[in-house]
Amino acid sequence: MTDFFGFEQDFIASLRCIPMIMRYKLDTCGVKMKLDHWHKFTEAEKTQLIQMPCETPAEVQLYHETLQKLITDKTGTPAKVLDIDPHPPWLQTEIPAQVRAKAQDCAVEITPTQWQSLSPLQRFALLKLSRPSHENHNFVPALQEFKIIA
Repeated sequence: MTDFFGFEQDFIASLRCIPMIMRYKLDTCGVKMKLDHWHKFTEAEKTQLIQMPCETPAEVQLYHETLQKLITDKTGTPAKVLDIDPHPPWLQTEIPAQVRAKAQDCAVEITPTQWQSLSPLQRFALLKLSRPSHENHNFVPALQEFKIIA
């Protein structure tokens, strides 16, 4: 999947920020890429990383290696490696507490059926957008885009 979300449209044309699809792949392959790393990549390299598959174990390994080589080539040092959650919350059927709490803060209720109807990438986005340390102005637009609210 290489689609960007509607709530990302203000920066997608320039790719000045790391899009959700890329952040999803970073968490999947266990690489802590910084925005500074992202800014060192060419547009072609960014596009390659966004489009490169990262789902099967072999794809995840190749993605990890490709990304680390690119970061090392650009900066002289590989990125920090993160543990990969074998059971990430975006693949679970229960709504994570932080998503429920953020939704409640926005006076929205996400039902289990709604959560389960979302793609893993959509769930991932809601998790990232519900973190207390994140700029959360895109949480409600994401809920609207995902048809959770009107």
